[in-house]
Amino acid sequence: MESVDVAVVGASGYTALELFKILLRHPHARVVAATSRDGHHPKVSELHPALAGRVDFQTEEFDPDQLARRVQCAFLALPHGAAQAAAAPLVERGVKVFDLSADYRLKDPTVYSQWYGESHADTINLEHAVYGLPEIYREEIRSARLVAVPGCYPTSAILALAPLVAGNLIQPGSVIIDSKSGVSGAGRTPKLSTHFPECNESVSAYNIGKHRHTPEIEQILSDVAQGPVSVLFTPHLIPMDRGILSTSYGSLTRPIALDALRQAYHDYYESEPFVRIVDSAPGTKSVTHSNYCDVGVHVVKDRVVVVSAIDNLIKGASGAAVQCFNLVFGFPETTALG
Repeated sequence: MESVDVAVVGASGYTALELFKILLRHPHARVVAATSRDGHHPKVSELHPALAGRVDFQTEEFDPDQLARRVQCAFLALPHGAAQAAAAPLVERGVKVFDLSADYRLKDPTVYSQWYGESHADTINLEHAVYGLPEIYREEIRSARLVAVPGCYPTSAILALAPLVAGNLIQPGSVIIDSKSGVSGAGRTPKLSTHFPECNESVSAYNIGKHRHTPEIEQILSDVAQGPVSVLFTPHLIPMDRGILSTSYGSLTRPIALDALRQAYHDYYESEPFVRIVDSAPGTKSVTHSNYCDVGVHVVKDRVVVVSAIDNLIKGASGAAVQCFNLVFGFPETTALG
């Protein structure tokens, strides 16, 4: 296929802006539609002045019939709940869907209900949705009709821990994840906690023991481990625009030299274009505005300490979505991302 006509459903947020930027440089993608729930239907460049002269067409109401006649693919940059209502009619009409919300990540609708406080309204599509982490589910993604793009925190934690649980190198009940995210991770809608005077010059933990990304991390790590893995996950808000740094801890199942442990990581991610194993502790500056996940592995006493860094808006959202788009439509996986 020479090019794919694309819609961005939910054009106003930070992840939508990153999607536009990536897709504009993609040689095989053409953004022809964008929707907004704003009844005034602003131009995309009004929502995102950085796109002036590049994406100047007007946003529109969501209409699955209209979109299905014009596009082969839709990226959903919508809140959870709203994404289900958009995904179902698009999939039914043959449009490939890449959902950046949490609506299709958790395979058990009961778990979704417990953590998101509402029933799942599209269990039919939930059954065949594929979790969009190519490093683990690449072959399944290639044939997917609906891709559930991973959460940003889960991406940083899962990529840090997958080699350990896959190789039975850590005790599955010993995992602790400490993550810090830039303020853009909270979205573009103003909130008191992300108001500049509240978050500037302050680092704070939130949703301790009850963050909604916890079951997502446990689900995928358990799948990789082929057995139950439980985690203690604590997120923190840090006063920077973008980026996630996760420090993950686990108790080793047996003594292992640091060199051997790092080699296990190199072997696991040998052919992965966007995972870089580094000898030092990575920082967010090294991955900003990129689709890379940098991972540093260390041993302290009888524990392994893994530090991972991603850009929450790229590898943690829009970049990952385009990486999956490339797989689904048969383009080189790194297209527009390298």
